[in-house]
Amino acid sequence: MIPPVTFADSASSDEVDESRTAPLRIPEDGTRIFCLGISHREAPVEIREKMALSPEKIGALLDRSRAGEGPGGPGALSEIAVLSTCNRFEVYAVSRRGDFRDLVDFVSESTGVPEPEFGPFALRREDRDAVEHLFRVSAGLDSMVLGETQVLGQVTDAYELSRRCGGSGPVISALFRAAIHAGKRAQTETAIGRNAGNVSSVAARLAAEELGDISESRIVVIGAGEAAELAVEALRHRNAKRITVVNRTRERAGELAGRWQAESLGFESISEALAQADIVISSTGAPHIVLTRELVARAMEARPGAPMILIDIAVPRDIDPAVNEVPGARCYDIDDLETKLSDSLAERRKAVPEAEALIADETASFMEYLLSLDIVPVVRALRAKAERIRLAETKKALRQLGDLSDEERARVEFLARSVLDRFLHVPTRRLKEAAGKGRGAEYAAVVRHLFDLSGDVGDEP
Repeated sequence: MIPPVTFADSASSDEVDESRTAPLRIPEDGTRIFCLGISHREAPVEIREKMALSPEKIGALLDRSRAGEGPGGPGALSEIAVLSTCNRFEVYAVSRRGDFRDLVDFVSESTGVPEPEFGPFALRREDRDAVEHLFRVSAGLDSMVLGETQVLGQVTDAYELSRRCGGSGPVISALFRAAIHAGKRAQTETAIGRNAGNVSSVAARLAAEELGDISESRIVVIGAGEAAELAVEALRHRNAKRITVVNRTRERAGELAGRWQAESLGFESISEALAQADIVISSTGAPHIVLTRELVARAMEARPGAPMILIDIAVPRDIDPAVNEVPGARCYDIDDLETKLSDSLAERRKAVPEAEALIADETASFMEYLLSLDIVPVVRALRAKAERIRLAETKKALRQLGDLSDEERARVEFLARSVLDRFLHVPTRRLKEAAGKGRGAEYAAVVRHLFDLSGDVGDEP
């Protein structure tokens, strides 16, 4: 793991390993990480779609929170990042309070969904559990399609959005950078991501299972984002030749279609496209229904006797569930896809223990960093004060010693630095060990008192 902090004197590898085996906890007055969210594992799509937020809405929300105008009140949560995907809505926050009240209020006010509605499906994680969960998410271990790689990009996007809008500070930034690093390690060092898959590829497989050979099927893909492009790619790999991309912005539809030798239409032509479609895969970012029951019913009247398979991979949903009432039409939503997964993930499942061990190691490393936050300013202040004393006393000694050669002056400087380093080595190591066992804040207070560092903490050496 890329170390987020470096101590001037680090413990030996044996000592670091020993500190990792100690029970890790966050001091009651220390930095706390909280995670509150829902996912496809607990919450049905009806709840997930209500809580889904677009990047634009998340950005505006973070801007308001930074200004003290957003949910939760000014200063309630010092750092915030929001991960909103088709399969999950999770908020990661930093707070020095010991409960989830602020975060629950934030989620409820942000999404407009009252706690009694989402609460039964929400999972609350704090400190180490929150860290480990985000690392598992980044690695694809918590995805609907085990090991899928799309979520790593979504975690990256969530971090970048939080950073741009001022939601992230030193802790959230370090947490998400470490999660991205852990996800990349899991994908490259284990077989968890072998034979890459995602919801879009599962949708293409479902279409092929329903209709058999889809090489000549007329397929409409609604949307022009990443999921839509992954769907077009997966369909091409299954020899689909007759694909039409429909999007509200005709230009974007044309760009996607051009990359995959497909046709493109604006949304004003959706009725004509549906009348010809055997398969419809929809993945837009619209906050409302795109394909109504009436729209599909009219399309089916224009193609009597010809069935239509509709697959909705958007959250919020694009396709009205009442479409299933239209004769000849069969609609699947994103939750249906999970039940359609085949046994082709066996190789990935074998890699789970190795990936879990990697995530555990990355979690331990991050917790050591998190628990050291109370110590780092004190170590810096202690070394800064000692360095100032060394410089003053060395200067006085050199002045009293009179004429010395450059070599002799260098020896005096070396002696003073050596004494300082040797003196500080053990206290620095012990402070790090204390932080690794959750006693950083306690030891930091003692050192500040003993060495009178009240005015020095935070100074750079």
